[in-house]
Amino acid sequence: MTPREGQVVTVFRNRLRGDAQPAYAEELEVVVALARALPGFVETKTFTADDGERCTVVTFADEASHATWRAHPRHRQAQRRAAEFYDAWSIAVGTTTYAAAGPRA
Repeated sequence: MTPREGQVVTVFRNRLRGDAQPAYAEELEVVVALARALPGFVETKTFTADDGERCTVVTFADEASHATWRAHPRHRQAQRRAAEFYDAWSIAVGTTTYAAAGPRA
């Protein structure tokens, strides 16, 4: 967890459909493994709120590595399955213009 200026951060918010499992879990495993294998991948983490909304934060080192991820055919295939997995979703992507970190408590 060391943020750096110039990193590309994706915030993916979603609500899973009640019938999404186990296909969603299988798809997620493949897509996360693919992202982790790409040059420039930094990290991903998913959080679930009390109301069931999920938020996944994915970080790539720079715009070029993020563009590679976005254009990857297997990632595109997963995107086309969104209606199968999510009741609702939103995505926001931005480039980090300021980054700082402190000691762990």
